[in-house]
Amino acid sequence: MAAAAAGLSWRRVSSFTGPVPRSRHGHRAVAIRELLIIFGGGNEGIADELHVYNTVTNQWFLPAVRGDIPPGCAAHGFVCDGTRILVFGGMVEYGRYSNDLYELQASRWLWKKVKPQAPSNGLPPCPRLGHSFSLYGNKCYLFGGLANESEDSNNNVPRYLNDFYELELQHGSGVVGWSIPVTKGILPSPRESHTAIVYCRKDVGSPKMYIFGGMCGCRLNDLWELDIETMTWSRPETKGAVPLPRSLHTANVIGNKMYVFGGWVPQSAGGEISAPDGEWKCTGSFSYLNLDTTEWIGLISDCQEDKSNLLPGPRAGHCAVAVGTRLYIWSGRDGYRKAWNNQVCCKDLWYLDTERPQAPSQVQLIRATTNSFQLKWDEVPTVEGYLLQLHADSPVPPVAGIPATGVPETPVLSSQGGCSLHQSPQSLPSIPYPEMKVDHPNQTNNLIPNNVQVALSSSSKVEGKEKVAAPENKVSQETMKNHTDATGFKESNAPSLLPVCTSSAQTSANVGELHDLDKQSVNPDASVSCTVSSTQTMVTQQAVKTESSSTNGAVVKDETSLTTFNSKSEAAETAYVMPSTRVNTGQTNDSHSSRAPQRPPAPVKTRDRRWYDVGIFKNNSAVVSQFYLLPEETLNINSKTEGANVPDYRLLKKQDLFPGTVYRFRVAAINGCGVGPFSKISEFKTCIPGFPGAPSTVKITKSVDCIHLSWEPPASPSGNILEYSAYLAIRSTQLQENPSQLVFMRIYCGLKTSCIVTAAQLSNAHVDYTSRPAIVFRISAKNERGYGPATQVRWLQGKLTVPHS
Repeated sequence: MAAAAAGLSWRRVSSFTGPVPRSRHGHRAVAIRELLIIFGGGNEGIADELHVYNTVTNQWFLPAVRGDIPPGCAAHGFVCDGTRILVFGGMVEYGRYSNDLYELQASRWLWKKVKPQAPSNGLPPCPRLGHSFSLYGNKCYLFGGLANESEDSNNNVPRYLNDFYELELQHGSGVVGWSIPVTKGILPSPRESHTAIVYCRKDVGSPKMYIFGGMCGCRLNDLWELDIETMTWSRPETKGAVPLPRSLHTANVIGNKMYVFGGWVPQSAGGEISAPDGEWKCTGSFSYLNLDTTEWIGLISDCQEDKSNLLPGPRAGHCAVAVGTRLYIWSGRDGYRKAWNNQVCCKDLWYLDTERPQAPSQVQLIRATTNSFQLKWDEVPTVEGYLLQLHADSPVPPVAGIPATGVPETPVLSSQGGCSLHQSPQSLPSIPYPEMKVDHPNQTNNLIPNNVQVALSSSSKVEGKEKVAAPENKVSQETMKNHTDATGFKESNAPSLLPVCTSSAQTSANVGELHDLDKQSVNPDASVSCTVSSTQTMVTQQAVKTESSSTNGAVVKDETSLTTFNSKSEAAETAYVMPSTRVNTGQTNDSHSSRAPQRPPAPVKTRDRRWYDVGIFKNNSAVVSQFYLLPEETLNINSKTEGANVPDYRLLKKQDLFPGTVYRFRVAAINGCGVGPFSKISEFKTCIPGFPGAPSTVKITKSVDCIHLSWEPPASPSGNILEYSAYLAIRSTQLQENPSQLVFMRIYCGLKTSCIVTAAQLSNAHVDYTSRPAIVFRISAKNERGYGPATQVRWLQGKLTVPHS
């Protein structure tokens, strides 16, 4: 099957930076988050360096390793357990094999030689190469390999192995010892240069190890299964065309599939596989085994020759690593004949996206002005860009006279994650975006115009340090009514909720946390900012939904300083279509427009909802002041079919954002498989001129019996600030009845930019579990016009439960 027919889109990575390792074969690689870590292999001598490739920044680097640095080795065992890597065995020089075990703590780049206890029922593993070494839980499973029977390393007498060992690991660092499990069934035949993977079905829950192929005088293509719980070997029956016999191939599990690439295969003649002493060749064939159905699916055939450089060339002894749902392949021997004496090795790095990317988190607000938003969303691993779309509660005109462009019309995802079209739900279309070549990141411009290649995110990670993965920051969608302020509501002295900046401070490399209540030390990074500098801010914002019509929310009597915020489902809303209004054809994405657009007339209700492209962005942030208008011909098309084209943004006119207008946003990630599903919908409102901005740089510090809350004045006060109000989300019976409502108690009102929150007040706090446990504060400023947008702060609590009074 041709790669195009299989829907494959291999990408060759170019424009590396840093010290690129020399090409080789027999090396091994693992992934720790976004880092590929490569060790060993041979080509004009055995390599002993440890190379690291950052898949986000497209950079190679050589970490400064220390400790018991192992000698170079090839065809060794190499597994990753969290941030530690274990290396076992391999060839350390020609004819001399090893059975040493080393541990690398990648968080410190510290090597340590470890000495496991010998098994109680036999000898420890002998020196070997070409074995499989697989990790599941706290145990590594060693199978087979090739030993040297001769005491003289130059007189190499091979002995194929099929012994099976279990290595128990200690938590964090170190090992316990080897054991020889008692197994049932027939043991697989002896072999080396095979592959072994471990897979656990979600519905069954019993982990299985699968061994495929290898070499034992001739190449093999048999599949073996070990039930790890019962230690029973079996030969599963498979469907589909089994790949040709092979060795020195790779196998990787992504989802429920085992992807098999390359290796040595027989040189077929007339469709017949040659005898064991016949010709062999490297292959670029690619297949996967569905581990739930045990069906083989061929993606690139063994006979397929690619002359266009769109596929990785044939190779054996390469390495393959899965980072999320992306498969990376690097180097390996590029030899078509076994009889060749020279080792010709590939120098290329390829990747393949095996699935469309997952939906990003909801769009989060960093800052709003009268005619722009600064937005962000959580990064999705291994993507090439993000498609941001908006829908406005104000008239947006169709544009006549421009050719149809194929902008996708897709179902609206509700706040619960389902479809909420008034018509029947439709599947998300496939959109073949322009060729996106991975290149060195551009540090200057996040917006990717049409026909411009998409580069990886330029946000670099701290290399050589243990990093905390970003917690999911789901966006709460809340509304408020009855305020005399920028939203046009009346009554109450509580602040309005225009776009609300919600922040959690940073720790580690990605997303940060404000310190727990039970911690005595204060996190020096525990600050929350609602303003953004020219560089990427290290804050995670959360958006609060606002609306300009009445809701079921209630405001408790003013003297109690309690305010209830009500959430509603996107599915309950009525969509709008946009009649004609003024069009701005400017091509810049400037948040400071010198011309205030005319206020649009009232929205017209309709059954359809129109989404407009803001653009494609390479990073997970955007400044939005305009969006692209659709040609008139496309407005009557409800959905786009498979194969729709990307609009040429250069041909489309732009529309400025209006003050005091509600805009809905959704974002989808893009990779080599296309555009993934859209995020849940977030809703923000541009500011009305004259009202103060949101307070910024919120900080929380802890004392013995209270916490100190401080902030800085709004960047745009629009006059004198008369007072600030700070609110704390509290427990209430109303919140128990409707968990989507947050009830806030005012804990401060005054001119100072700081306040103290007492332990008694904190004891009544509601712990919000929408993403991670957190106590929620809101702060807003008031001028002569009224209260402006509030800054929302989620103070992460870890595993702590706030004591009830």
